[in-house]
Amino acid sequence: MRLNCAIFDMDGTLLDSMWMWDRQGEAILRAYGREPAPDFRRITRPMGMTDAANYCCQAYGLPVTSQEVVGEMNRRMEHFYTCEVKAKPGVEEFLLLLKMEGVRMYVATATQRPLVEKALRCAGLEGYFKGIITCDEVGASKAASAKVFDYAMRRLGGNKLDTVIFEDSWAAIRTAKAEGFRVAGIFDNSMAEHWEEICAAADYSFRSFRELSEQG
Repeated sequence: MRLNCAIFDMDGTLLDSMWMWDRQGEAILRAYGREPAPDFRRITRPMGMTDAANYCCQAYGLPVTSQEVVGEMNRRMEHFYTCEVKAKPGVEEFLLLLKMEGVRMYVATATQRPLVEKALRCAGLEGYFKGIITCDEVGASKAASAKVFDYAMRRLGGNKLDTVIFEDSWAAIRTAKAEGFRVAGIFDNSMAEHWEEICAAADYSFRSFRELSEQG
């Protein structure tokens, strides 16, 4: 895999954290007496926090504003990201290898910036990246647009030939591939049902970063 620039999703790719997002989104709905539909996780996973809050308010008729839902999401996740979140196995070793090879790296995520900064610091990964960009900051989810990837690539001074996107989300991978990006699909339990599709669509696919490091 030749690359000069690497763009990493955070939740489910760098960090073992998607399970927490799944739980807290559903917990917010249940706190207002709403039972999440079977496809709730599938629909909300690729969304930025604001889009997910809007969806919860509109689809489930919550008696609060989307801003209040975002605030509740932030409160529920802040402790987890500050004190508990961990990198997925092999992540730091792989990032160190890329850094030693001079690869420039960026984080492109649906999570809001203050939480991203806390999470990377807690997981010991903050020193590897040139910067962070979020879906809310570019105004588009990964399921709808590749804008967040385009922004990160430009900030790294790369192009689609020398840049690889590392993603666990099936929706984000489809979006990136449709725009001509090279993509490495990373396995996460939250996307297990789509793993065969991810392997077929992505340029590369790995069940772990340890496997990725071993293959060079």
